[in-house]
Amino acid sequence: MKDEDRVNRFDRRAIPSAAQESLWETADGHRVRRIDWPGTNPAAKGSILFLPGRGDNYEKYLETLHHWHESGFRVTASDWRGQAGSGRLGNDEITGHIEDYSIWIDDLAQLWHEWVSQTPGPHFLAGHSMGGHLILRALVEHKVEPAAAVLVAPMLGFYSTFLPLRWMQKISGFIMRKGDPKRLAWKWSEKPGEIPVGRINLLTHDKDRYDDELWWRDNRPELVMGPGSWRWVERAYASKRVIFASGALEKVRTPVLLLGTSNDKLVAMKSIVKAAGRLPNARLVRFGKEAHHEILREVDAVRDRALSEIDDFLQANSNSEGEDG
Repeated sequence: MKDEDRVNRFDRRAIPSAAQESLWETADGHRVRRIDWPGTNPAAKGSILFLPGRGDNYEKYLETLHHWHESGFRVTASDWRGQAGSGRLGNDEITGHIEDYSIWIDDLAQLWHEWVSQTPGPHFLAGHSMGGHLILRALVEHKVEPAAAVLVAPMLGFYSTFLPLRWMQKISGFIMRKGDPKRLAWKWSEKPGEIPVGRINLLTHDKDRYDDELWWRDNRPELVMGPGSWRWVERAYASKRVIFASGALEKVRTPVLLLGTSNDKLVAMKSIVKAAGRLPNARLVRFGKEAHHEILREVDAVRDRALSEIDDFLQANSNSEGEDG
């Protein structure tokens, strides 16, 4: 398909008329954004709940969500509390902060069970980066039971991490306690909220799709987010230790598709490979230099391959039973 045909087919800078934006409320009263393609076909293929990554927003994935909608699925995506258009938990409007990842896990469990009761099965979970991390932890802790799960460049390890997780948690905890745990953990830019030079080279080879994100940030300023807090970093290592605890992944029976790239300079491919090797029912799809971190927002050749792998995986698991227990 030609580039101009793709542009004419779907506008990545507009909420589709078939989609509905709304808010859902967590158990403790925090209001979180969601977007739904309700679907008009009573014979839907099933339903997909998509969760974005750290500092992400669902606007970046409208094109992919629409692809699943057109494929016959009922589609929902949600912010994480404290991100995008769902408020902030730190000291300002830029820092990404969380006191503990278990808060997000509880939010996911609540949304999952409410969403399952409202949508046709089979029910699938999909997540990018931190979203993939949290989905896998929720599976480890038996908080969700999807028919299958798709993890795209899941944040199972940081690219620059070389020491064991317990040591990285200790080191980050020591640094965290040297000041305000809510302070920025890494440099953003000279001007708060301004996109760092060269950021595109970490995310995608596709400038047009990258520019879509900047457009949304300009038109919806509430989406702007910078680095995570030191508490976010320390809790990330703690959460990874839960996932990689002895015997934890081996007990996950859910079919899991993992997609990763050796060219990722944000999350560690070696950790994705390690998780795939321990999960009893996993398939790993590898990309190389052709893909940066945001595989679903890459150039057409990469994105099309990723979507094809995901479509085949969902189809193969479309007859799963008992996923909503």
